[in-house]
Amino acid sequence: MNKISVVILNYNGEKLLPRFLPSVIEHSKNATVIVVDNASTDQSLKILQEKFPSVQVIRLDQNYGFCGGYNRALKQVEAQYYVLLNSDVEVTPGWLNPLIALLDSNSSRAAVQPKIISHHLKDHFEYAGAGGGFIDSLGYPFCRGRLFDFTEKDNGQYNDTREIFWTTGACMMIRSTVYHDVGGFDEDFFAHMEEIDLCWKIQRMELSVFYCGASHVYHVGAGTLSKSNPRKTYYNFRNGLSLIFKHWRTGALLLKLPIRLLLDYVAALKFLIAGNYEDTQAVLKAHYHFVKDLRKDRSKRRFLQAKYAFSNRNIYKGLVVWEYFVLRKKKINIKPGLPVTG
Repeated sequence: MNKISVVILNYNGEKLLPRFLPSVIEHSKNATVIVVDNASTDQSLKILQEKFPSVQVIRLDQNYGFCGGYNRALKQVEAQYYVLLNSDVEVTPGWLNPLIALLDSNSSRAAVQPKIISHHLKDHFEYAGAGGGFIDSLGYPFCRGRLFDFTEKDNGQYNDTREIFWTTGACMMIRSTVYHDVGGFDEDFFAHMEEIDLCWKIQRMELSVFYCGASHVYHVGAGTLSKSNPRKTYYNFRNGLSLIFKHWRTGALLLKLPIRLLLDYVAALKFLIAGNYEDTQAVLKAHYHFVKDLRKDRSKRRFLQAKYAFSNRNIYKGLVVWEYFVLRKKKINIKPGLPVTG
């Protein structure tokens, strides 16, 4: 069994592979590099065969999305630690060593992410992951270094190592045993927020999720879907509701779910006023499918409840929507020790 396998999910990435795979090969000498192809229809496989013969390739028979692609591929990968890495990430010298050391030093640490910096603006954090992920008391995800569409300049303020709520799927090192114990990603999510769901399960196992600022990578972001893509809007709103329905305690669900639904309609109205009609439709479609799939989500909720205790550990007790849009805060101060709910 290998100790480290860096596993990159690819779909029609003929332009990304020649650009970013060389840095992964060069700076991951102590790991096996694997590309999982989600039934690409471009020249990806030809490029891998001709230009990167040292890279192992797992071919899937159709596009299973982010969640299904990784779930199927990782059943075929034997390693102590998986590194899930987006195809649009440039890694840096020594990037793996601090992550390995952190997991090696404590068996209760299940997953870790490095600092995620923008590839386009290399002195700023990148949207997906930034300085480590959290959710607030209404279940809205955010990161240190990123609130909604605002990203901070990297001045070394998040060079620490600390426990967080969720790691980004763009670059996550996770114990293989833990990944399979929690059943991998929820494939109904397809893409977006699946890593938050995974990390919530990990914390319900009474294990921890970490951020390690001693390692950093550069992420292009929106390599699959742009921020303004209505399909991404749909997944974010639908999956956000499914996430909290699966994991919140009953009392919190009855109290807070109506507030989340109301705020979603406010967001839909804001899209409408801005002329983003397809995004408005995406929110309404997300709500329709959330209600339509309630029976399935209820079954998942019961399964998790039977297997794990509820956990709201490491959840920020504030309201990021209020702090960002009303109080105009651009930064949430997550102090060491975590200001969290009980």
